[in-house]
Amino acid sequence: MALNYTKKTLDNFLKPKNIGKINKPDGYAQIGNMVCGDQLDFFLKVEKGKIKDVKFLSFGCASNIATASVLTEKVKGMTVVAAKKYPWQKIVSELGGLPNQKVHCSVMAVNGLKKAIADYEKNEESKKKTPLKKTVARKTVAKKIIAKKKLIAKKPITKNPTAKKKTTAAPQKKK
Repeated sequence: MALNYTKKTLDNFLKPKNIGKINKPDGYAQIGNMVCGDQLDFFLKVEKGKIKDVKFLSFGCASNIATASVLTEKVKGMTVVAAKKYPWQKIVSELGGLPNQKVHCSVMAVNGLKKAIADYEKNEESKKKTPLKKTVARKTVAKKIIAKKKLIAKKPITKNPTAKKKTTAAPQKKK
């Protein structure tokens, strides 16, 4: 059974855009389909609420690679809010259609992007929640440790601090 792919789908499969990974991404997600075995990894770099860069890695079929390629091209430069709303139907339309049994690839690509955005948002939220009290508490503990070390350094060193002191009796006078 031959699948009728459009020229645009084949072009995005053979020459995918934004393939690769981003070191230290702001958002990351891995998504897969247990039925067909396809897998996608998404990497995001976000600046001032906009997707500055987006890349993907694929372990999948032509549709998997082509849909991820088109999606990453379309959302690059978009706000995170707009990218979260990007519909899978636009990917299918951009590719000039997909065989019915391959439409799920566009759904998986959009869900993977949404998952990467959710990871980015979670990371941003955790940055905001880092309480000042914890930072102050850490500095206070560090100061106490340093003070103890200085105090220990000032104490005289004895050879054996647990040894009992020898007492010598005063010499008795002869009568």
